[in-house]
Amino acid sequence: MSLSAYPLKGSSIMPEAVASPLTGWANFYVIIGSAAAALTGLMFVVVTLIAGLRTHRGSVTIGAFGTPNVVHFCAALLIAVTLNAPWQVLWNAGLILGLCGVGGVAYIVIVIRRTLRQDDYKPVMEDWLWHMVIPLISYTALIVEALLLSSHPVPTLFGIGAVTILLLFIGIHNAWDSLIYIAFERYPVENEPQE
Repeated sequence: MSLSAYPLKGSSIMPEAVASPLTGWANFYVIIGSAAAALTGLMFVVVTLIAGLRTHRGSVTIGAFGTPNVVHFCAALLIAVTLNAPWQVLWNAGLILGLCGVGGVAYIVIVIRRTLRQDDYKPVMEDWLWHMVIPLISYTALIVEALLLSSHPVPTLFGIGAVTILLLFIGIHNAWDSLIYIAFERYPVENEPQE
């Protein structure tokens, strides 16, 4: 029988026991983190291309409908990186995730203010849902999950995974919606065939 099978007196096997719930999520967060990073980069490319169009959109409108997409992608990336770190105890990861959630809630309040201040576009119900309500719910859920991570790691990790995917989908939906709006508003069909 090997002596390494028994922990030395005074040593702890706690880090291995605590880290074990996170190890099963490594591939998930590598995929999500890679997607979030790639989509963030793609947003920079698209904004660079759109900048040449010189639309009359103000910075408040871009701050209300464009910038939040990058923030959601970055939040998903931060969650992925946080849960791939080799934490000794889960409360450290919970603290980072909780701060991310609090920051997200505060940012959505700023987005709501920007949306109400801008006058380039009148948001419809779908815009309010996807740009304000669903992100607010997501970041609030992240705060709750962060608080529960240390005490209930296994079910909480599923909740955090759902929030992360939701943030990614919010960013994809909103970026696509904004690009379609810009494309059709900037380049309307000028010479439709007459019947």
